[in-house]
Amino acid sequence: MTTSTASTAIATADAALQRAWDVLETVPDPEIPVVSIRELGILRDVRRDVDGTLEVVITPTYSGCPAMSQIAEDVAHALDVAQLQPYRIATVLAPAWTTDWMTADAREKLRAYGIAPPTGNCGSASAPQEKVVRFVPRALPAPSCPRCGSAHTERLAQFGSTACKALYRCLDCREPFDYFKPY
Repeated sequence: MTTSTASTAIATADAALQRAWDVLETVPDPEIPVVSIRELGILRDVRRDVDGTLEVVITPTYSGCPAMSQIAEDVAHALDVAQLQPYRIATVLAPAWTTDWMTADAREKLRAYGIAPPTGNCGSASAPQEKVVRFVPRALPAPSCPRCGSAHTERLAQFGSTACKALYRCLDCREPFDYFKPY
């Protein structure tokens, strides 16, 4: 292979990777369709394996997330439609997903959709690190109502429409809402 041919092959591979990222940016979360899996931080990486296969790495919001099989199907469909074969989808559990991986756009889209985004940050990094194990949950401020903005809210149930959300109610506008719990 000549240097020119090698350069063309690398440029084509890079363009295909960028195209895969662009295509996967449009894959919505099946439970919250206003945000993409990339915005939520579920889409961790898109890379080429040594054999040239496209590898898509996804991490569930929690290890028992029932939406992961649907997410994998949606990723496969998007790659098939874009003719980005061959590919493999890898589900990786470590490091564990954290709400810190959500983009600012995702948080705003959640709020506009009626779901209070997670408050604060979990202090996690993209690489695993030692953490103190706490057997008593730390007190977090109640989330603000995504509809009226009031901080005067109460938790009704630890679990909302999905296990990663809690059910809250605003004491001012009286509307119930989901709160995406910080992890």
